[in-house]
Amino acid sequence: MALRDDLSRHLQSHFTAVDVDRLARYGAHRRGKVRDLFVGDDEIIMVTSDRLSAFDVVLTSIPCKGAILNAIAVGAFEATADICPNHLIDAPHPNVLRVKKAEPLPIEVIVRRYITGSLWRDYEAGRHGVYEVDIPTGLRADQRFDELLITPSTKADYGIHDEPISLNAIVDQGLVDAATLDKACTYALALFERGEQIAAEQGLILVDTKYEFGIIDGELTVIDEIHTADSSRYWVASEYEARFAAGEPQKMLDKENIRQWLISQGYQGDGEPPVIPDDLRLDLAEIYANLHERLLGSEFVPSAADPLTSLYEVLEV
Repeated sequence: MALRDDLSRHLQSHFTAVDVDRLARYGAHRRGKVRDLFVGDDEIIMVTSDRLSAFDVVLTSIPCKGAILNAIAVGAFEATADICPNHLIDAPHPNVLRVKKAEPLPIEVIVRRYITGSLWRDYEAGRHGVYEVDIPTGLRADQRFDELLITPSTKADYGIHDEPISLNAIVDQGLVDAATLDKACTYALALFERGEQIAAEQGLILVDTKYEFGIIDGELTVIDEIHTADSSRYWVASEYEARFAAGEPQKMLDKENIRQWLISQGYQGDGEPPVIPDDLRLDLAEIYANLHERLLGSEFVPSAADPLTSLYEVLEV
């Protein structure tokens, strides 16, 4: 209960927006679903808020979510730096990453080990052909693929839905050239396999994840965040087989928990979203904190200080 009590003190935290004028010296402001970016000539200050998005819509905030995501992302970048260059310079504050400025590719490379989530919904509805990949018939929800699968999407602007796309269409439409796309996919598969290994050591399954890439000084680089509870799905490994055999939902340590609740309320991104109760926000905060502890080997301790106040103290010096 101690962790939940600490998280509950941040329920009314307004770390959902920053004072743009106070950070304007770092560059032009760009607002994403979760992050506020201040884009300079060579570097970007990425402020990770507590905003929660699902189905590409910002819905509410989750206590301490930004700090948890940041910590996991830093750990993942450090654990994969030998595989692929990344944009991380340092993390001067729990909610801030200082990164190298990149020219981002306009796509996301999504790697999947299991058929679940949006791919399962598309598979059931017969919409998965857009990816132009061979997916066997007769699969069940949460079934493991024999080989890793890549199902890309376009990278939409804030307020616009990402769209599924095939690797062939990416090249045909001139979004990314074939050589760069091939290298991005090679990196993505290697990053995923390292993420799988780290998760397995902690009794978890890395189910699927998305990667974003950009070009820095002519070099393909992984950017944004990797292997976090927002960008990835994680299941508890010890419960997978029994739950799959019984046709039960997996025990999840990621944002899919809130997606499933929203679907149960009849919401998938269109129309007026339901109000998310505080207890559900706290439940998800605890899930994120649990993943932090499993992946990083250290308990997440919410800051006693107001995150925005301390952020300005750090960045305005």
